[in-house]
Parts: sequence; structure tokens; C-alpha cells
Amino acid sequence: MSTPTPTTSTAPAPKITIITGGNRGLGRDTALRLAEAGTDLIITYRSHGEEAAAVVGELTALGRTAHALRLDTADVSGFAAFADDVRGLLKEHWDRDDFDFLVNNAGSAVVAPFTEITEAGFDQMVNVHLKGVFFLTQTLVPLLADGGRIINLSTGLARFTIPGMSAYASMKGGVEVLTRYLAKELGARGITANVVAPGPIATDFDGGSVRDNPGTRNALGSQTALGRVGEPEDIGGVIATLLDARTGWINGQRVEASGGTLL
Repeated sequence: MSTPTPTTSTAPAPKITIITGGNRGLGRDTALRLAEAGTDLIITYRSHGEEAAAVVGELTALGRTAHALRLDTADVSGFAAFADDVRGLLKEHWDRDDFDFLVNNAGSAVVAPFTEITEAGFDQMVNVHLKGVFFLTQTLVPLLADGGRIINLSTGLARFTIPGMSAYASMKGGVEVLTRYLAKELGARGITANVVAPGPIATDFDGGSVRDNPGTRNALGSQTALGRVGEPEDIGGVIATLLDARTGWINGQRVEASGGTLL
């Protein structure tokens, strides 16, 4: 009588996510939520490398492999070198040539009435929020695995309006259109693309105006059905859910996470 050969099970390899602007705010919380779900990460930062190092420490404490790379998402000329750095990390630490998820999160704000927006301020918003997202995604798509996913960050301000945000919101409207095109043109590779559009969130965005100014916080919170402004953890979980294996049929969609602002 022969003895059955014992079988061994091999755990699936972890997914790998790149998050731009992962050193603080929504990017940091998204990284933590994904790490809790078993995802490895590459986060980027433009400045404040010490913050990025601290986030990497938090991620590794959760048992994940994580690394930080510097990237200015407004400077297209640096994207090819960044992609080379990503290739090096993928090969050295994961023995892979590709990654699974891209979250285009990095951003900044120029807040001024429409009549006072300067050309320099407008160009800054174009470079960070539209041109940067467009060409960074284009640069990284050859490294994105078939069946991968792209999440682009937009804003509730692409649906409702608050004076002073015209330049910023206009760029996010462009990102929402771009996302539908990504979903269509990359669909043959099984890659999905979706938008997450937060409402007012208490982060350091715009100098921390929502987080630190009680008047602003209360005024914006009163406009939501839930009666408060959002916190970073209200958004990180939404992004992590859209990258979960069970939500792969969602594609080309705008998901607003605003607590029901200005319904």
C-alpha cells in the first residue's frame, strides 16, 4: 500500500501598490489600510522624507514590505528615472517585473477667487493634478500587471462648488474624464480605473484649513448629511475596498466619499 504524498500549500504572493503622496494625509491612511489587508507598498513623497520613513516603519510593523521613493509629481522630466527606481525595487525586494495597483493621490491646492488666479497658480494645478497624473500613469502602465487597478483621486468639488477652488476643481474634472478613458483603453489588459472623490477632509491640505480652523470645520460639516467633515480614515478604507479582489467589476466609475455633502 503506497503512502500518499503530502501536499504543501503556497500562500499567494502579496499585491504591490504604488501610492503617490503616501507620507501623510489620505495617502498615509490608504497605505495603512492596504497593509492591514496584506498588501505591500511603495509610497512616494516630494518633501518631508522623515514622514515617509515613519510611514514605512508603520507599514513594516504591520508585517508588510514597504519602501519610499522621492517623486515630484509636477515634474514630468523625472518620471522615467522614477520608473527605473521602481523596477529596481520590484526586482530586488519582490523578484518581480511588475506591480498591481496605482493610486494617484499626491496633490496641493491653490485657493483664490477665479478673478485672482494667476497663470503661475493655474499652471501649478495643471502640472500636479492633470499633466502629472496623465504622464506618470502613462510611464508606469508598462510596469502595471495585467488585471491591475488604477485609482485616481478627485474631489467632491467637481460636483458642487465652493468659491476659491475653481482651478483645483477644474483639474480634477479633467482627471475624472481621463479615468474613463483609462478604463476603456486599458480594459483589454484587464486593468480597471476608478475615481475616488472625497469631500472636505481634515488633513494638512490647503495648510490644514479644514483640520485646524473650527469655523471652517463646523461650516463645512454642517453641509454634510452626517454632520461632520471627513477624516483620513474615512477615505483610506474606500480606496482599499476598491482594490479588494471582490470589487473588480467596478470600472470607469466615480465614487464620491463626502458623507453626503450638499445633497
